[in-house]
Amino acid sequence: MKDDIILETRGLTKHYGGVHALEDANFVLRNGEHVAIVGDNGAGKSTFVRQITAVEQRTRGDVIFDGKPVSFGGPLEAREAGIETVFQDLALADDLDVPDNIFLGREKTKANWLGPFRILDYKAMRQATLEGLEKTAVKIPNIANTIRNMSGGQRQCVAIARTASFQAKLTIMDEPTAALGVQETAMVENIIRTLKEAGQPLIIISHNMRQVFDLADRIVVFRRGRIAANLTKDQTDPQDIVQYITGAKTGEGYEDAA
Repeated sequence: MKDDIILETRGLTKHYGGVHALEDANFVLRNGEHVAIVGDNGAGKSTFVRQITAVEQRTRGDVIFDGKPVSFGGPLEAREAGIETVFQDLALADDLDVPDNIFLGREKTKANWLGPFRILDYKAMRQATLEGLEKTAVKIPNIANTIRNMSGGQRQCVAIARTASFQAKLTIMDEPTAALGVQETAMVENIIRTLKEAGQPLIIISHNMRQVFDLADRIVVFRRGRIAANLTKDQTDPQDIVQYITGAKTGEGYEDAA
């Protein structure tokens, strides 16, 4: 049904001069659905996300979000529309605490009678931070700690909790556990399951096949800047996906990506 589609791209393309990093990507994500995007390095996965979130401006193609064609001027506009992204570098400020990071660029203020001047409402930001952490089942012992003093898993959890604090319509995670240990990876994966239970749609980019099959409903394979396969996880297995990634197989209707 069209009504349950939260994100759609049609012919989404990005060229860097003569380099065709992304070509004619047609993609659909439905409300409540978790989709994994996989592919080799340079296959176009992160480029695809950067066009959706307006980190870069697309060469051509259409993005339809929440039923409307969109052309965001930058990542802030995408966030304001309801797309929250956890990038590989997390985009956290090391010298700020958890509430300051979660509300970075979207600080709550009070004393609006001061005209153009505002006073930060630390109490409101702290309360909203605690609510966001609870919503995602994130456990941070002391939210007054600076990010610099936190483990990699805690940092990742703060970045994910930030997406839950603003009632995102769509969450995108780019390799959310790539640099984490086993215990911290399990923590992040539990958060993703919590988002699934809440019915929040999610796109996850991952090289971890076990993670892909544990967390995703559907798997989209990118190869050489094109979508090479689009499969529900019960249609395939990890070995099969590797064949799509390497080009040994190409999904029906995606022969141009071979």
